[in-house]
Amino acid sequence: MIQLYDTMARKKRDFVPGEPDRVTMYVCGPTVYGRAHIGNARPAVVFDTLRRLLEHEFPERQIVYARNVTDVDDKIIAAAEAEGVEPAVITERFERFYLEDMGALGVAPPTIAPHATAEIAPMIAMIATLIERGNAYAAEGHVLFSVPSDPDYGALSRRDRDSMVAGARVEIAPYKRDPADFVLWKPSGPQVIGWDSPWGRGRPGWHIECSAMIKAHLGDTIDIHGGGLDLVFPHHENELAQSRCAHGGAPLARYWVHNGFVDMGAEKMSKSVGNVVTPEELLKTHKGETLRLALLSAHYRSPLPWTGGLVMQSKATLDGLYRKASGAAPGEVDSGVLEALRDDLNTPLALSRLGALDGGALVASARLLGLIEDSGESWFQGDCDSSVIDQRIAERDAAKAERDFATADRIRDELAAEGILLEDGPSGTTWRRA
Repeated sequence: MIQLYDTMARKKRDFVPGEPDRVTMYVCGPTVYGRAHIGNARPAVVFDTLRRLLEHEFPERQIVYARNVTDVDDKIIAAAEAEGVEPAVITERFERFYLEDMGALGVAPPTIAPHATAEIAPMIAMIATLIERGNAYAAEGHVLFSVPSDPDYGALSRRDRDSMVAGARVEIAPYKRDPADFVLWKPSGPQVIGWDSPWGRGRPGWHIECSAMIKAHLGDTIDIHGGGLDLVFPHHENELAQSRCAHGGAPLARYWVHNGFVDMGAEKMSKSVGNVVTPEELLKTHKGETLRLALLSAHYRSPLPWTGGLVMQSKATLDGLYRKASGAAPGEVDSGVLEALRDDLNTPLALSRLGALDGGALVASARLLGLIEDSGESWFQGDCDSSVIDQRIAERDAAKAERDFATADRIRDELAAEGILLEDGPSGTTWRRA
C-alpha cells in the first residue's frame, strides 16, 4: 500500500485511487519563457518517480499523467516584445529546451501535455459557469473570482484572510469587489495576444488554466495534484476554489502532493532572485543521471541544498552502483526498496538500500528510480568530451589568472568528480581519465 503525504490533510494517507481502471495525476508544468533551472527540475523528477511507482503498483490500471504547459503569460509577452517576435516563437523554443533538459534527467514525457493556448474554450466555459453560479463577476473587461462567495476558501493553505491577501500579492484595483478576488480573465490590447470572449477580447488568468484543463482531460476530481510547495498558495488554493464551485462542491483532487525547494544557501532557487543554475549548464560537465540522483537524494518534501559536493557524491554513488550492476539483467525489485518508496516516496531510504544490492535486484530496483539505465561501458566513458574538458581547463586558467582560486578549485573538483584528473606543469595543464 502506497502512503502519500496529503497537504490538505497535513498527514500521510493510504493511497486509494478513485476509479477501478485508471489512476489520474496532474502536475503543474513549466511557464515557457526561459530556461528551466535545477529547482524547476525537482518536481519533474519527483513526479516522474512517483509515476514509475504507480505503474509498478497498479499494472492493471492506466496511469494517466498530465503536465500542462503555460504558453500564455505576461512574462512570455514581455519576452516576445523584447525580441520583436510572436509569443509562439518564445514558447516553442523554451518548451523544446525544457523537454530536452528533462529528458536528459530521465524524465519521460507525460501522458498528456495540454497547452493553455489550445484550451481557451474550456476556460471560457468554466468562467461562464462560475458567473452563472454567483462565484465570479465581470468588471471593466476583467472577470474575477469572488473569494467571499466560497466559504471553504483557504482550506488547503490554512491561512487567515490577512495573510492570504498579503501572500497573493494582490493588485488593489477599483474593479475588485474584494481585495482577495483574483483574475480569471483579463483584457488584451490590440497588439497583445488574446481571444474573443463574452467579456471582450482578452486572455486567461493563470489559475483558471489548470482547473479547466483538468476537467477537460481528466474529469472533475483527480487522484493526485502535484507541484512545488510554492504553488500551495495562491495557485492551488485558487484552482481548488474555482473547481469546487464550478463542480457543485466536488473536490478537485483526492491527494495534494507538494515538493520542497532547491536552494543555493539561505533562499530557494529562483529566477527572480537570480541565484540559479540550469540543467543546461550542469549537463555540460555531468550526466543527467547524476543530476537525477542528486535531486532524489533528499526526501521530496524536504529542502534540497544544491552544492558541488552533492553532485560529486551522486556521481561517486552511481560509479559504485554501475560497477556492482555490471553485466546483470533486470530481476525482481527489492522489497526493501519498494517498502521505502511506498512510504511517501522515501527516496533517500530507497537509495541507501540500493547499496546493499547487486545483480538483477540492483538493476530492477535502480530502474524504478530512473537510475542504472545506461550500459556500464557507456557510463564509464565519462560525462563530457575532450572539447568540453579543454574549455573547463581554460575557464580554470582564467580564474587562476584573476586570483579567483575558489573558482579554480571548484572547477578542478567538479572535473575530478567526473573522473577527470588535472595535472599542472611548466607547460600548462594536462588531463587524464582516472
